[in-house]
Amino acid sequence: MSKNILLGLTAGIAIYKVCELIRILRKKGYNIKCIMTKDATKLISALLIEELSGSQVYVDMFEKYDYSTIHTSLSEWSDLVLVVPCSCNTIAKLSCGKTEDLLTCTIYACDLKKTKVVLCPSMNTNMWSHPITKKNIKLLEEIGYKIIQPESGELLCGKSGVGRLPEIKKIVSYIEKMLKK
Repeated sequence: MSKNILLGLTAGIAIYKVCELIRILRKKGYNIKCIMTKDATKLISALLIEELSGSQVYVDMFEKYDYSTIHTSLSEWSDLVLVVPCSCNTIAKLSCGKTEDLLTCTIYACDLKKTKVVLCPSMNTNMWSHPITKKNIKLLEEIGYKIIQPESGELLCGKSGVGRLPEIKKIVSYIEKMLKK
């Protein structure tokens, strides 16, 4: 039986790498549905993600979709929720209970005994190493969210440091292990 992955895309410069991720996951036979934050749609086209994933892209919580309560429908459909790239803003929202967009609302609607939530943070080194971000990550891990740690390397700002999105192959490998459990 094919597993269902709900892919959450937030506004991070590494969002372009999601195209390769979707292609690989689909080739491996996973069912993919995507939620994009409104800011993510400013960095990459929802139409492109829709074409790659083969399914409708969800952005606005109050838009009319096939389901009346889309956040609960998507959370119940998902075997795994993968947020990539996961912005500092989304980490902060999740750690303090803010559900002001479709992505965070859907994650909060997940039954964490059934659905795994995996976050792939990607951000500037200073944002990643900030004490509040560290505290938020620790809290999310305690709740049961899984974090694929960002890698070190050159960042958009031209500096090098920790904050890069992990290699797509590493993310895929992690997902395959999670869904075998």
